[in-house]
Amino acid sequence: MQTVPVSLVTIVAEKVLAARLTHAILAAGATGYTITEAHGVGSRDMRASTLDGENIRIEVLAGEGVADALLEMLARDWFPHYAVVAWAAEVRVVRGEKYAGRG
Repeated sequence: MQTVPVSLVTIVAEKVLAARLTHAILAAGATGYTITEAHGVGSRDMRASTLDGENIRIEVLAGEGVADALLEMLARDWFPHYAVVAWAAEVRVVRGEKYAGRG
């Protein structure tokens, strides 16, 4: 079995932002994403909604160019306004050609 390196971009955000974030992720060139519920404590007390809500964790497998574009877009358009955090790590996947992205 052969594996190839791709970037795993992980985003944690308020659940209320899910539809807008996933639209932006696909527009940045990602071919897909996975969303799970997330719970925890962060350093910022800043939410898009005044109601307490759940957080989500969005994971995106992408080539380096798409991963960089995602992180740049998040830093520019989301970090200043919402309680969003993101990071990237190199991982190895089977069928890596599926995650090269459109960008």
